Amino acid sequence: MPFAEGQQDFDRLIERQGPLVYKLAFARCGNQADAEDIFQQVFLRYLTKKPQFADAEHEKAWFIRVTINRSKSLFSSAFRRHTQPLEDNLAADSAEQEKQEDLADLAAALGRLPQDLRTLIHLFYYEDLPCAEIACLLNRREGTVRMQLTRARRMLQEIMTGGDLPNR
Repeated sequence: MPFAEGQQDFDRLIERQGPLVYKLAFARCGNQADAEDIFQQVFLRYLTKKPQFADAEHEKAWFIRVTINRSKSLFSSAFRRHTQPLEDNLAADSAEQEKQEDLADLAAALGRLPQDLRTLIHLFYYEDLPCAEIACLLNRREGTVRMQLTRARRMLQEIMTGGDLPNR
């Protein structure tokens, strides 16, 4: 296959799967820099492994699974355990600033959830995956996924209303 044709195929793949990979990575790690690193690692893995997909759903599932695995690797790295993030301070007009504060509150509340519950919230609400598909992707029973989503919603509600995380 000529280089230009292969590049076009890869560009189309990034257009299809890139938003999913980035959003899931961001949901799992909570910051832009790490999400970008994971994004790059996932597509590098694609280029090195060259997996063959049976259909679009198989392709999507592969990218979700690899993104989750790459984010797990990031969290377990020695570098990650010995660093602290810098905070961004951006000025905006009051309406935009209020919107940004609301989003920051939601992001902070999501950040307080355990990582596995954040992943469930992202896959269910942002990727619109049904519980059955999430269960298949995460190797869990469908009932377990539903129960964990309910737990995540309750925990978010408790956090957003000013409470603390309930005991597990």
